[in-house]
Amino acid sequence: MKMKRNRTRTGCEGFTLIEVLAALAIASVIIMASTALVHNVALFFDRGTRSVTEAERLMLAVERLAGDFSSARFVSRRTEQGTAATAFAGEPSGIVFVSAGRAASGSLDDDLISLAVEQDGEVSRLLRRRATWPGPRARFEDVTPKDPVVLIEGKLDISFVFGRFAPDGALAWSASWAGERALPGYVRLNLRDRTTGANLLGEADFVIRANAPAACGQADPVVACLSIATSTQGNVPDPKGPVR
Repeated sequence: MKMKRNRTRTGCEGFTLIEVLAALAIASVIIMASTALVHNVALFFDRGTRSVTEAERLMLAVERLAGDFSSARFVSRRTEQGTAATAFAGEPSGIVFVSAGRAASGSLDDDLISLAVEQDGEVSRLLRRRATWPGPRARFEDVTPKDPVVLIEGKLDISFVFGRFAPDGALAWSASWAGERALPGYVRLNLRDRTTGANLLGEADFVIRANAPAACGQADPVVACLSIATSTQGNVPDPKGPVR
């Protein structure tokens, strides 16, 4: 009788080794699945946050560019050959032009704005720099813009093109703008993702409103303003044409 009671008591105590191993295996699977789930949630959350941040930064860059181009001034400058030309020079990789000063910048003097596309390995950056414009006797080469600000950054193809309206009302685009007597009517920013090939901005056209010197708005405008206005009529869109 004693032998039977001992056997019964021993069979009811603790877990077997197989049960312990099975419990550990199940716990390991649960821990691994939970870890993977948390990692995926954190990864997608980080991607979503980064996408929102990049979109907001791109919108701010577009607003900054729109403000600069809308305040472009119709002023003259000296070229390297000593001739006079409009203070606006552009190419696919950058633009230099004169913009009206802003009270927010602490000065009401005209600004020289430089927009340059710079490469750093696979990363492209659109940098904005500024300096005080000395006046029509100055050359672009004599002024050094400072205070660089990165407007756009990433694995992107960034370039500019320049548009004007021809006398027949057609909008023509060119890859450069140099030595012209007038400002372009539009500046388009091309922004393409190198990985996907997607055009991130579509047709992002910035309007340049100035088509004559500020002196033409005075009470007794000089006769030269009439010739300038005539030479820049190609920049004025046909009222029946498309509105941008």
